[in-house]
Amino acid sequence: MKNFINFHVLISHSPSCLNRDDMNMQKSAVFGGVRRVRISSQSLKRAIRHSDYYREYLGKPSVRTRELGRFTKKCVHELEDRYSQDLVIKAIQWLSDKEGIADDTEADAVAPWVVAEVAKYCEAIKMGETEEGFDNKKLAKKIAKESAEFRAATSQGLDIALSGRMTTSGIMTPVDGALAVAHAMTTHAVDSDIDWFTAVDDLVADAGEIGAGHLNTQEFSSGVFYRYASLNIQQLQENLGGTPRERALEIAKHLAHLLATVVPSAKQQSFAAHNLADCVLVSFADIPVSLANAFEAPVQKGKAGGFKEPSVDKLLQYWQQMHRGYGLDEQAALFTLASPGTLPEKMAYHDTLAGLADWVRHGNPLS
Repeated sequence: MKNFINFHVLISHSPSCLNRDDMNMQKSAVFGGVRRVRISSQSLKRAIRHSDYYREYLGKPSVRTRELGRFTKKCVHELEDRYSQDLVIKAIQWLSDKEGIADDTEADAVAPWVVAEVAKYCEAIKMGETEEGFDNKKLAKKIAKESAEFRAATSQGLDIALSGRMTTSGIMTPVDGALAVAHAMTTHAVDSDIDWFTAVDDLVADAGEIGAGHLNTQEFSSGVFYRYASLNIQQLQENLGGTPRERALEIAKHLAHLLATVVPSAKQQSFAAHNLADCVLVSFADIPVSLANAFEAPVQKGKAGGFKEPSVDKLLQYWQQMHRGYGLDEQAALFTLASPGTLPEKMAYHDTLAGLADWVRHGNPLS
């Protein structure tokens, strides 16, 4: 039974600036000796977990913060019907290894928190306090003994199970991420443009005067982006406290939809690059396999112009080359808006994204 699901997505974005650096320029990377525009995995993952689709099908995301004082207030409020304020504060102090949490107390780093996890720790402390000499060290042993229960509480912030969590102090449980997401980049070289824009001051204009109230510039470009992600099914099951494979595949189905449809929100009020994927290839595999090197030599425009169809062709050609060369035993399925042509052996075709997502949910049909 295959343990990894590889997601390969090609999505063409019209002129936009979806991810910027500290200089307010588009993020980019040199690959194959030419500049590509890039969207960081952090930006993409945040857009996904804060999307309406994620909330509807996968629940509320975790709270990522280093503001312990503010998070403590939130927990005290949300758990006031179940636990005393002192108990909630003690749980967060033990989790974070911070004494005397005040309104402005900060953690050492931004970390994902889940109120349900705090509640689980409150319950454990409440029960433990009936024992003599119960302290955070004894609670840490209890967590190790009942790790599945604590992981299940953490999993109510599913993004932690997917993306993982690093911890450096306290008794907060570290989590190995189940989903690896690459930075998205264009399949071809990109020369950016500069938008010189103005903001007209209406009252100045009404007075018959000339001149803008604001002048500035913004870099932007367009291109076909390759997105890649790999899901470790067993790791996801473990992170969710031993959930069945069927539940992991249900989550994978929604990931296929999210990776094909969610776009970062930066500058969208100015560019509205609300583009959906042109091609989604999903495979069940024994190992994670990126197809980024299909585009190491930058894609050239097709005869009719454009990079979409040549990018799809290169993706499918490289998939066949990798499987022939390495004897990989993947079963794959493809959704594309373009004509699929003659498909490789062991690759199914779906003419809708919903059909492809259902194929993922039902698991590898050839295993």
